[in-house]
Amino acid sequence: MSDAAVRETEVVVIGAGPGGYAAAFAIADRGFKVALVDADPEPGGVCLNRGCIPSKALLHVARLIGEAREAKEWGLSFGEPRIDVARLRSWKNEVIGKLNGGIRQMAKLRKVDLVRAWARFEDSQTLLLSTERGAAPDQGRLKFKRAVVAAGSRPAVIPAFNTGSPRIWNSTSALELSTVPQTLLIVGGGYIGLEMGTVYAALGSEVTVVEMTDGLLPGADRDLVRVLELRLKRTFKSVYLNTKVSKVAEAGSGVAVTFEAVGGAKPGPKALPATAEFERVLVSVGRTPNSDGLGLENTKVKVIQRGFVEVDPQLRTSDEHIWAIGDIAGEPMLAHKAAYEAKVVADVFAGHKAAVDAKAIPAVVFTDPEIAWAGLTENQAKAAGTEVRIAKFPWGASGRATANGRNDGVTKVIASPTSKQVLGVGIVGSGAGELISEAVVAIEMGATAEDLALCVHPHPTLSETVMEAAEAVFGTSTHQAPPRR
Repeated sequence: MSDAAVRETEVVVIGAGPGGYAAAFAIADRGFKVALVDADPEPGGVCLNRGCIPSKALLHVARLIGEAREAKEWGLSFGEPRIDVARLRSWKNEVIGKLNGGIRQMAKLRKVDLVRAWARFEDSQTLLLSTERGAAPDQGRLKFKRAVVAAGSRPAVIPAFNTGSPRIWNSTSALELSTVPQTLLIVGGGYIGLEMGTVYAALGSEVTVVEMTDGLLPGADRDLVRVLELRLKRTFKSVYLNTKVSKVAEAGSGVAVTFEAVGGAKPGPKALPATAEFERVLVSVGRTPNSDGLGLENTKVKVIQRGFVEVDPQLRTSDEHIWAIGDIAGEPMLAHKAAYEAKVVADVFAGHKAAVDAKAIPAVVFTDPEIAWAGLTENQAKAAGTEVRIAKFPWGASGRATANGRNDGVTKVIASPTSKQVLGVGIVGSGAGELISEAVVAIEMGATAEDLALCVHPHPTLSETVMEAAEAVFGTSTHQAPPRR
């Protein structure tokens, strides 16, 4: 296509991730002509190609390995697994390929035009399309009436680690599964680092984690994190808190790392070594929105702190022709939040009185055990000075969890002390991510703890832990000691 070539559409969506393709499909379903622009060879964005899906495929394998080892305690021995890394990598890619194909098929059925190109705004109603990022528009221009920016995010970069060494990974390179290192250092105790650590520990790596704050998963409920920390101390070789990496350098076949204790304390032989060498280092310290390089300066869109795009409750930017959704539109940077926002935008385009009003966007950390929460957390309630009633149900009292050999969980309900309305739920345990949706429905529907408690839950299941935690709000949980009178 020549530089002068121009095509037109009613709506263009920039970014084919879970927010972008959901927006394109929903808008097309409402009768609009839609083009979906993304530079990746395959649709699906980071989530499908280099994030959520491949990581969960590998985490499933990690869980199988863990279950096989745990089975020895029940009298069932499989022996140590023989891991074919090449086949495992191939299977992971097959999973991605199947889902890529599904998105392409759905786009075809909806007559959504998939355009493989880098896009940047020439003005508020024109995109320049390029084969290479920042290059001349060798694929021409695309005129539109409305645009939805769903450009996503990328791993945050710490300059000291930006050496270009193939031995220093980010989440993308870790998911390529190029090798299983004997020793792996993970810098950052957030959900991505812990999930990847879970995978590599199961595959045979000695995993060490360093985190600058005084706890893993900063911001998450401490009651939930505490259960995970106990297990990770057995799964990982070492976990060092209040620690940062001050220097990295290639050394022989590995990476030499210098540590520094946060707060002035010096590393010592009984705790954190001053220096250590690792075969690979995974830097996982958050993500940065992809607002740069889009030509937003050529529009009226306002970019705010940390590179997010400012939007209103209908996801409108300060430019009347442009909307933004997903990671680029602010926290939480989650795929399902992006997909939810996509449907809001589609309804707005269709003339409905739609706006972002979700009370409970769930979060799940797919470690072993999983952690999931929705709605108000205890930390948030304390920070806001909100009075709440907190009830917990330990999985040690759950028949199903005990039968599964994994009763190291807790289900926690946060309710109003007066109305007993469910304000938040947190769960840590095997399968917590599948259990949290009941809490989301309860919070969105304004249910009370009594409503949850009176719903008949099948026995024996892990879902009963939600019911019993709700009963515990009133001190009537069957499998817990009654409160003192």
